[in-house]
Amino acid sequence: MAGHSKWANIKHRKAGQDAKRGKIFTKLIRELTVAAKEGGDIDSNPRLRLALDKALSNNMKRDTIDKAIARGSGNIEGQNYESIRYEGYGPNGIAIMIDCLTDNRQRTVAEVRHILSKNGGNLGTDGSVAYLFEKKGVFHFSHEYDEEMLLEIGLSYGAEEVESLPDKTFEVTCAADDFNQLKEAFVTQSATPMHSEVSFIANLNVDLSLEDTKKTLNVIEALEDLDDVQHVSTNLNISDELISQLDN
Repeated sequence: MAGHSKWANIKHRKAGQDAKRGKIFTKLIRELTVAAKEGGDIDSNPRLRLALDKALSNNMKRDTIDKAIARGSGNIEGQNYESIRYEGYGPNGIAIMIDCLTDNRQRTVAEVRHILSKNGGNLGTDGSVAYLFEKKGVFHFSHEYDEEMLLEIGLSYGAEEVESLPDKTFEVTCAADDFNQLKEAFVTQSATPMHSEVSFIANLNVDLSLEDTKKTLNVIEALEDLDDVQHVSTNLNISDELISQLDN
């Protein structure tokens, strides 16, 4: 799981850059709209609750959030988005899953295929790489928190693992279905994560050279820059040594 944590931290830093460009808002609005379309309120719709938490943590204005939810609920006319997941391979056969929200399937698949193909990858069939991943809730906490406290809270509300990372932060993982109750437990007891998400985590990560890692990260970044792409999961492992080289 530690390989995922390093990748998640890289994405977390990148999220700040995305927010400055406004891209993150486009993706969050789509997620709010589609989640609201599933019906219910934040207590009965876990997807909507997660989307709302993400929007608020990124300082999205409440009226923007309300409009997106209203569109999804059918109270305001708007574009009709659908969820699509593409599976494929990046450079050196790295497994990639790409979750999208789109109003035009043909445009989205063409853009995704183009990025993969021009970088030595290709789209796969449904199920071609999904078996390599498991859906998990992931939390990251700064070093200011006590590991024993996180462990005590976590194990009481569904955490599967609490890990101390080399950068002195902590990673807590849980089953996807336990994400919301665990997050609420942490926040209620004044343990606010610096990053949290439900994501597909690889069961077995793959190591690449520095050069090939950079190529793969460039492909992932290009995919994430597409407006239709919400999330990219990969089985790329990034070692501590590679992290330091990438940061230099």
